[in-house]
Amino acid sequence: MKRFKVFTLSTLAAAAVSLAQVAQSTDVEVLHWWTTAGQAKAVAELKIALENQGYGWKDFAVTGGGGQNAMTVLKSRVVAGDPPTAAMMKAPLIYEWAEEGLVTDIHQVAIDEKWDELLPPMVQEIMTRDGKYIGAPVNIHRINWMRVNPKVMQDAGVEVPETWDEFFEVAEVLQANGVIPLAHGGQNWQELTLFEPVMLGVGGADFYRKVFVDFDVDAINSETMVEVLDTFKRLKAYTDKNAPGRTWNLTTAMVMRGEAAMQIMGDWVKGEFSAAGMTAPEEYLCVPAPGTGDGFVFTVDSFGMFKQKDEAELEGQQALAAAIMSHDFQRLFNLAKGSIPVRLDVDMNEFDSCAQGSSADLASSGENGTIVPSLAHRSAAGPTARGAMIDLISQFWNDDNLSSADAQAKLADAAARLSS
Repeated sequence: MKRFKVFTLSTLAAAAVSLAQVAQSTDVEVLHWWTTAGQAKAVAELKIALENQGYGWKDFAVTGGGGQNAMTVLKSRVVAGDPPTAAMMKAPLIYEWAEEGLVTDIHQVAIDEKWDELLPPMVQEIMTRDGKYIGAPVNIHRINWMRVNPKVMQDAGVEVPETWDEFFEVAEVLQANGVIPLAHGGQNWQELTLFEPVMLGVGGADFYRKVFVDFDVDAINSETMVEVLDTFKRLKAYTDKNAPGRTWNLTTAMVMRGEAAMQIMGDWVKGEFSAAGMTAPEEYLCVPAPGTGDGFVFTVDSFGMFKQKDEAELEGQQALAAAIMSHDFQRLFNLAKGSIPVRLDVDMNEFDSCAQGSSADLASSGENGTIVPSLAHRSAAGPTARGAMIDLISQFWNDDNLSSADAQAKLADAAARLSS
């Protein structure tokens, strides 16, 4: 692989040379959906890491939490024969594009940079096909986090709930004190994100896998699934009437301001608290969602590289993959993003208590077999399965006339089609 001279910001400043005067080999167009305050700070680190490889950054940001809008735009670009150089995607979608012969091989970078020695087995497994790396992993997110405003809880005289029964008891007290117990944004991906910790907390890791990985009809038709659905639907009474359509970061702000006590959402939420200058555990708490203390719902952010005709762009993709996995980038990006590094050699002492707890829980859940992939965030299955489940869960949440038994039957029918 061709090596390029590294220009650091300090070198450029010392030499009094503007960025405009630096001859970039080429611009690398990068599609992503990191547009909130905390995410923008994190993505700036990736831009710097790429520029330090001698390449320009062409930003292709598509707004919309969960990446649904970005994936729609990506598909239109690929179908039109004009894919971006790189796109933020979850592994199952990279698999699908790879099967179409549209993904650039970055396996040599992985060999040169010794990724097998640096990545946890779980990440290696999801980022490879037929023994070759087809995407560059960026970070590990834990989905089953709950952010808590400790002052609100203290003022109401309640403790942080550890079980769902405790949650509903606490929610009643909070609501009586004029506080929104659960901050929720009414978008379908947020509803599926909320459903996952409920299913893990009520049914356990094995049940979760049967439903969202295997699409096991018998598991869905069980009494356990009815209990999961009942618990999930019961949560709605403790959200606010303005939830429909609200973005996750505006929902997070409700917890920051003390309007709401808790939010169940992935650890990217921490980036918003950090961007606002708030620290844990003084101003907010991060604890596992009720019933999921020994479990870890994960997703891995990653980038796939689309085949390009220009040789310089192909080399730029290799440089981007190397930059993503570099030690400094992994440290700086995840400090800003709220997630934890995929590299095993990053010292977690520099990270806050939330990230350290996430890292420790990842290790223990891996040993205990209680780590499960997120369907909401595209790590458990491909777009077809996710689309079927997300629509049904959102319909159940928003339709007060749809019973748990009705939703169960719909989910079982969808699973039968998916597994046939």
